[in-house]
Amino acid sequence: MCVDDKLENLAAALRKWEEEARKQLVKDPGAKSAAETLSGMPVKELYTPLDMSGDYAESLGFPGSYPFTRGVQQIMYRSRLWTMRQYAGFGSAEDTNRRFRYLLEQGQTGLSLAFDLPTQIGYDSDDPMALGEVGKVGVAIDSIGDMKALFEQIPLDQVSTSMTINSPAAVLTAMYVVLAEQGGISLDKLRGTIQNDPLKEYIARGTYIFPVDHSLRLTSDILGYCARSLPQFNGISISGYHMREAGCTAAQELAFTMANAITYVETAGKAGLSVDDIGPRLSFFFSSHQDFFEEAAKFRAARRIWAHLMKERFQAKNPRSWMLRYHVQTAGCSLTAQQPLLNILRTGYEALSAVLGGCQSLHTNSYDEALALPTEPAAQIALRTQQIIAHETGVTDTVDPLAGSYYVENLTDRIEAGVQDYIRKIDALGGMVKAIAAGYVQKEISNSAYAYQKSLEEDRRVTVGLNKYRIEEPPPTGLLRIGENIEEVQAAKLKKLRAERSSGAVSAALDKVKQVAASEANLMPAIIDAVRVEATVGEICTVLREVFGEYSGANYY
Repeated sequence: MCVDDKLENLAAALRKWEEEARKQLVKDPGAKSAAETLSGMPVKELYTPLDMSGDYAESLGFPGSYPFTRGVQQIMYRSRLWTMRQYAGFGSAEDTNRRFRYLLEQGQTGLSLAFDLPTQIGYDSDDPMALGEVGKVGVAIDSIGDMKALFEQIPLDQVSTSMTINSPAAVLTAMYVVLAEQGGISLDKLRGTIQNDPLKEYIARGTYIFPVDHSLRLTSDILGYCARSLPQFNGISISGYHMREAGCTAAQELAFTMANAITYVETAGKAGLSVDDIGPRLSFFFSSHQDFFEEAAKFRAARRIWAHLMKERFQAKNPRSWMLRYHVQTAGCSLTAQQPLLNILRTGYEALSAVLGGCQSLHTNSYDEALALPTEPAAQIALRTQQIIAHETGVTDTVDPLAGSYYVENLTDRIEAGVQDYIRKIDALGGMVKAIAAGYVQKEISNSAYAYQKSLEEDRRVTVGLNKYRIEEPPPTGLLRIGENIEEVQAAKLKKLRAERSSGAVSAALDKVKQVAASEANLMPAIIDAVRVEATVGEICTVLREVFGEYSGANYY
């Protein structure tokens, strides 16, 4: 029997099954008459080979081979597990150092650094603008001294570090470089990632400083410096996570992240960097949300989309430029303050979806994060969740075990089609910068967030403990609290620093930063020199503000 005859027979059998299924729906009034994914894509009762499309070699292929749908490494986790990189940071550098060392002792294999709000928007801890925020949502880093305390007894050449910092990313990258120099570590040994993704700040996160064109210039300067001087360091982590937290769908998360990535590659090209100069070290950051199969399909679609973009749109020649490498964090917005121990289960399923999707790095949220920063026991459970997936479930024994699922492959195709549709729309608007300036991206996310919230409020979607299966609970206890004296501690450090350093050397270095900022030269060498003489985050960002100005919405460019 030929293939066409087999498919015709299958179609006939499917029609018969559907007739019987419809009769069953009529008989059982409690049965679901319709279903959809978390993102709102319709879900049929049954998927068969008729729901799959495309040639196997072209759309799936083999792991480690273009278009990388099945993974960027040939044997994936049988060779090396993903990096277990728990996001941490609070209080002083010394406080966070203790948490880092605890997590490393518990088996964490990479660091992920959360900065406090003043650091993220370029203010020192003693600035009046920092009042009430020092050390609260991340660690306070003002100077190279803080950076040294942060990594005390942690060998930078033996661990990779991810830093979630954007507008002042050049300054924190410089601090990491100077810290390595002071420790006698060769820069080619440094591994890690700097987020350095300003566009999503204007869309969803809000820790911007400069107008967009100047932010893109800084992003490009960091990419250029890393390409030349930090061969194992990722100069950017293009982030869909924060847009997903703001309420976008799975397809929107990929589409807007890819559109941002297109802008960064184009900006770097205008600065004289070829796509293959930067392509092998571009990295991504995605959410793993509650819809188990949709999220796994999303990651598979992401690799295929990126491979096509780099090879066909940008004509990249290096196969490493075609590979999408990414970090995943489980969905913070899925955590509930109600019955918080249930968050352990939510995080576990989201983490499993990320692993089955083929991530290179993973953070699992702690169960108490809907209430406060994670306590040590909660952080340990979050890490143990990853370790159980890695060592006890068997999902790492074979590459891409979900491949061939009619449902997963159909979802992968549909997500890819949705992403391509968005990219075409954004291109028609003149690119991502213009789409953001016009409010298009923000409106799309807002509409999706509204639709999701409405589905909860109308009980069309269930969140256990929130709108169903509620119980009476006592007030939470044992939460992590940041001491109010952290501002005094940081201010005292800064006062001592400014009294003991060479004010003349700092003034000269900051003048140099200002001169280079007003030119078209790469800013990284001047910023590194300023960090060497102990200029602070706030001082360097103040100089850049004087040259670039600040973003206000009215001065977008």
